[in-house]
Amino acid sequence: MDVIDTLSVTASGLTAQRVRMQTVATNMANARTTRTAEGGPYRRRMPVFEARPGDPFGDQLDAQLARVEVTEIAESEEPFVQVFDPGHPDANADGYVLFPNVNVLEEMVDMMMTARTYEANANIVTVTKQMARSALDIAR
Repeated sequence: MDVIDTLSVTASGLTAQRVRMQTVATNMANARTTRTAEGGPYRRRMPVFEARPGDPFGDQLDAQLARVEVTEIAESEEPFVQVFDPGHPDANADGYVLFPNVNVLEEMVDMMMTARTYEANANIVTVTKQMARSALDIAR
């Protein structure tokens, strides 16, 4: 495994976490959206990650090395939250409004976990660069 492979794997992690953070931000921004273009309330979205194998023609380590990719942004099938609010413009005949299936507390936890994972990947980039510089200094 060389520096380029390490940076490639780390870059795929950074990209995946960026998509995850954008998805969390979208969920939080739409936590009270009761009407969408598709009709009905906003549905919580979640990125789906998949490990992609590394270079099959490299050595054993290269073949086992996986990069992460976001294959799709899935919508949650959890039920909507039903709230009694007869004055709301989207209330049904019984006075109930369907709100998105977004739990803001869960989204905040997801955001913190995503930020820490992104930070860990960024630290790997820094350490890899330092190791490459040290190797070049030794070679001089």
